[in-house]
Amino acid sequence: MGIIAWIILGLIAGAIAKAILPGTQGGGWIITLLLGVVGALLGGFLGSVIFGVGLQGFFDITTWLLAIGGAIVVLLIYGLVTRGSRRV
Repeated sequence: MGIIAWIILGLIAGAIAKAILPGTQGGGWIITLLLGVVGALLGGFLGSVIFGVGLQGFFDITTWLLAIGGAIVVLLIYGLVTRGSRRV
């Protein structure tokens, strides 16, 4: 996959992860989408290390599940890190 496909995959995975985890994570949609790109990379890395399956084609279901799972993990970590820094 090219870099543009990675970015698009991460943006969509971030949006799906935000829909699955509708919480009060700070940063709004832009940070969520950027974290989705990071999550897609993390999901691909962890998938290749743990399961022996990395990110393959853009339209492969395994690629999407790994990217969304990685985005959820990154959003959870981001939510825990920024928990005390919310403004009221």
